[in-house]
Amino acid sequence: MKKGFTVLEMILVLTVISLVVLITIPNISQKKEIINKVGCDALVEVVNAQILLYELEQGDTPSSIDDLIDEGYLKESQCVCPDGTNIEVIDGTAGF
Repeated sequence: MKKGFTVLEMILVLTVISLVVLITIPNISQKKEIINKVGCDALVEVVNAQILLYELEQGDTPSSIDDLIDEGYLKESQCVCPDGTNIEVIDGTAGF
């Protein structure tokens, strides 16, 4: 007698695997959106902290995000959220 799997066993295993994949893929894409939103909110808070530091050290409110970059308070990569939204300085606070 030969050892191995029957066609029915293979179909059953592949069906279970495909069901697991179909259930997990939508969850992963939803989590990615949540991660991008939370990451963007955290980055805005970092920029707000740097605005406060700029105000304390310079005695003036930055007029744009470029002021923070030029003075070394932020890197250019910290001006864009993970979802591609640009962060701006509006009335002394960070926003998009």
